Amino acid sequence: MKGDIQIKTKNIRIYLDNCCFNRPYDDQNQLRIELETKSKLFVQNLIVDKKVDLVISYILELENSDNPFALRQTAIKDFFKYAVLNVEESNEIISVAQKIKQTGLKTKDSLHIACAIVAQCDYFLSTDDRLLKYQDNKIRIINPINFILIPKEDLNND
Repeated sequence: MKGDIQIKTKNIRIYLDNCCFNRPYDDQNQLRIELETKSKLFVQNLIVDKKVDLVISYILELENSDNPFALRQTAIKDFFKYAVLNVEESNEIISVAQKIKQTGLKTKDSLHIACAIVAQCDYFLSTDDRLLKYQDNKIRIINPINFILIPKEDLNND
């Protein structure tokens, strides 16, 4: 109605790691991989439809540029255009990543999580079991299957 005040709720911010972006290119004969692929593609649709906000980073771009498969690399890079934020390297990110790395994660994984934390993402999506074991009170690290199972009202209130 005319004159009504409309309050736009903030979209949740998500960060997908390189494993997540590459999941559709893995062997789809395993049920888990197929479900993760379908979930990741569903998340991509949420991003395109602007229902969630994608954050990317310099480390994600670097990892993607190392992809030996040119078509995959290009397709993933082309999707980066939907990002609302591209996180650049900073002293803060390096500091956060160093603390995360002390828990046993690899350097690149630590940098991904640090970028997502500094960008104030709500969720970090990955298909990497080792990375999924890491927990941080600053961000929810979750598999794309579990992400799409979160009730819509819970996503809007994070």
